[in-house]
Amino acid sequence: MGLSRVRAVFFDLDNTLIDTAGASRRGMLEVIKLLQSKYHYKEEAEIICDKVQVKLSKECFHPYNTCITDLRTSHWEEAIQETKGGAANRKLAEECYFLWKSTRLQHMTLAEDVKAMLTELRKEVRLLLLTNGDRQTQREKIEACACQSYFDAVVVGGEQREEKPAPSIFYYCCNLLGVQPGDCVMVGDTLETDIQGGLNAGLKATVWINKNGIVPLKSSPVPHYMVSSVLELPALLQSIDCKVSMST
Repeated sequence: MGLSRVRAVFFDLDNTLIDTAGASRRGMLEVIKLLQSKYHYKEEAEIICDKVQVKLSKECFHPYNTCITDLRTSHWEEAIQETKGGAANRKLAEECYFLWKSTRLQHMTLAEDVKAMLTELRKEVRLLLLTNGDRQTQREKIEACACQSYFDAVVVGGEQREEKPAPSIFYYCCNLLGVQPGDCVMVGDTLETDIQGGLNAGLKATVWINKNGIVPLKSSPVPHYMVSSVLELPALLQSIDCKVSMST
């Protein structure tokens, strides 16, 4: 790590600043209620939602071939057909998808203590939001949680040539803020994208948000720091800057 102070912090969005996984679970619960009450899918409702969850986790999205709405409606259509048999039911699939999506977005909020932390940090360093994913999906989340005003810049992977962990997107972020990689810290919950990306780009430090106390695989990228909550970041940044002061 270089001997300059931290000048910029890059934040991941999903499950770092907002509880995307929790919001998604709430969306699934609403769909289960709908399928059970309106369509009398008693046992099948949970099976369908579990199947969709698996499809989402394996999703490969190519914006040139399809739109995210069509792709995700197809996840529901396939899951319903796999579970219930019979002809495909696109109309029901659309109803499920839009209920899941709208419920999910309603529950994507920036907590008050996170807003306060970002506001205070921004007095000292530049802040940038760096999120992977489809342009439409990520922009909808950013709008839903109203987080744009807390950052000096917002970069969505789906709008760039490459996403995290490619070094190019990190260099693009550095150029936007007028800083060097050695001035920046990457904060995120995913070792393979956030942490590996920060390491690939030679950032000053990487901070892994490990909320659930996961033990990483031996082959996983090794972050410089690990915390259980993003709210621990201000104290950590202070200690990084203290090390710089002592070194100089």
